[in-house]
Amino acid sequence: MVASSERRSSVRHSQLWDRLQTVLPADAKVLDIGGGTGGLAVPIAEQGATVRVIDPSPDALAALDRRAREAQVSERVIGQQGDVFSLGSMVEAGSVDLVLCHGVLDVVGEPARGLAQIATALKPGGLVSLVLAQRHAAVIARAMAGHFAQAAGLLDEVGAPEAGGRGVRYRYTAEEAAALLGEAGFAVEAVHGLRVFADLVPGSLIDLEPGSAAALADLEAAVAGRPEYLPLASQVHLLAHKL
Repeated sequence: MVASSERRSSVRHSQLWDRLQTVLPADAKVLDIGGGTGGLAVPIAEQGATVRVIDPSPDALAALDRRAREAQVSERVIGQQGDVFSLGSMVEAGSVDLVLCHGVLDVVGEPARGLAQIATALKPGGLVSLVLAQRHAAVIARAMAGHFAQAAGLLDEVGAPEAGGRGVRYRYTAEEAAALLGEAGFAVEAVHGLRVFADLVPGSLIDLEPGSAAALADLEAAVAGRPEYLPLASQVHLLAHKL
């Protein structure tokens, strides 16, 4: 049986994949920062794009290579060890059509520096797909768990850092994320919420109720673009083009 955590991850990736398909240029050159084992890179390569995955984990890159070979797209998937701050020495300036930066800047911080590196790599008019942890949802989650002091500490600080078992996380509102993109020379085209309800639904329900995962995915798709639900989203997804 597929675990509820994997079902939740599948909901998130299906939303991202559906949106990226609508903006992916033909024969695109794509840069996937922190793309790990290729959950998006390999399907994108299967559409005919060339994808360079930059990730700090050798194990993740080894898994990426296996996945690409199994999908018979290894000639269009390149894995390199590095991070968003090393793009200048790894990627030719103005050579990329689309950059995926999902769940990266909320882990490493320094979003302005990271977005500057991304802007340099992109062609004029090129797109960035940015996913960041969303602060409002973190406040709600901490309060519901009884961690009221932690919730209060996340209320107002831009990029609010939160220490946890996996290190510091930086969380942003959609407005803060859009402002960061604007300051880096991007124009935001679309804003969507990811995991609006997925992290609030009990795992036992997803595991045991037939059809619940598919119904949840449909509900997530229905509310993703509705601004009144955006504060509930665990992550915010922005698409923006380089000016």
